[in-house]
Amino acid sequence: MDKLKTASWFIFIISVVSIVYALVFNPAVWIVYTIALLFIPLSILSFGLLSMARGKKEEEEDKRREPFIGY
Repeated sequence: MDKLKTASWFIFIISVVSIVYALVFNPAVWIVYTIALLFIPLSILSFGLLSMARGKKEEEEDKRREPFIGY
C-alpha cells in the first residue's frame, strides 16, 4: 500500500507541476495538448487513488484484529 501511495503522490505532483507549467509559460500548442491529454487524467486518477488509500480508523483497527480472508 505504501508503494501505491508513494507512486500516486509522485504522479500527482508531476501532473500538477506540468499543468501549472502549461498555464504559466505558454509553451507550443502541441505541448499543451500533450499535457492536457496525459497529465489531467493522470492527476485525477492519482488523486482518486490517494483519497481511496486513506481508510477510516475503525476499518484499520478491524484489519489489524482480523486475518486477511480476501475481498
